[in-house]
Amino acid sequence: MRIYKLSSGDVAVEKEEKFYYLKGKNWDDLINRSELYKHIHEEISQLSAGDVIDPSQIVAPIASQEVWAAGVTYLRSKEARMDEAKASGGDVFYNKVYDADRPELFFKATAQRVVGTGQSVNIRRDSGWDVPEPELTLLINSNGEIQGYTIGNDMSSRSIEGENPLYLPQAKVFEKCAGLGPSIYLSEGPISPKTEIKIEISRGDEVMYSDKVAISMMKRTHIELAGFLFRECDFPKGVFLMTGTCLVPDDDFTLKVGDKVAITIEPVGTLVNHVSMKN
Repeated sequence: MRIYKLSSGDVAVEKEEKFYYLKGKNWDDLINRSELYKHIHEEISQLSAGDVIDPSQIVAPIASQEVWAAGVTYLRSKEARMDEAKASGGDVFYNKVYDADRPELFFKATAQRVVGTGQSVNIRRDSGWDVPEPELTLLINSNGEIQGYTIGNDMSSRSIEGENPLYLPQAKVFEKCAGLGPSIYLSEGPISPKTEIKIEISRGDEVMYSDKVAISMMKRTHIELAGFLFRECDFPKGVFLMTGTCLVPDDDFTLKVGDKVAITIEPVGTLVNHVSMKN
């Protein structure tokens, strides 16, 4: 089952290829609850199916939530981050965090800096090496319970982060630095470890990069990451947590304005973002 936030303020629910519409719902209150799957199922059981969603009405599934991210959760990510930081001497820290008990967690964005599917993400004007990072993203309620899953596009400046690991916030946090959506996938149990993350980056008619990975390749568990995030932080309206990536283009690739990034996680859908630059 999938839920979509619409520009009209309504909520669309997709279940077994049928669509149901919840009118006048407060998004924060709706998604920040225990047993969200059960609640939504009960809500639509009283409704009749409606028309298919107009894709242009789908917006990022976020309101008052923060977006956080986990890093170096896949081996390939560790290797890529070590490569980019080697010149500055920062590569050793990525090796250490991969094997450490404590994961790397960092603040990514408020809703202001998040875009939905069909919208543009930014690359920084002061960066020369930029990539999207496709990530399974957890919806966690204020009690620290994982309630759903969406797709995250963690836009990153590898040149800035590689220059000095202390520049990580500037490499990660800027206007339109994150894509989220198109839906939140709800299920009665945890998402299957066989679930695949797929990415395709295209420039005009040419595919510049394409790859996929199963989330079972993650070193850390979703519950582990959520537990560390909630150790000393409260999230009254819930939070989104990107869980890391290992789909990293070759070092000679960088995004350009006009590129198209399509990230697919089959239960969630496909998040499509075009690349732009802040005026």
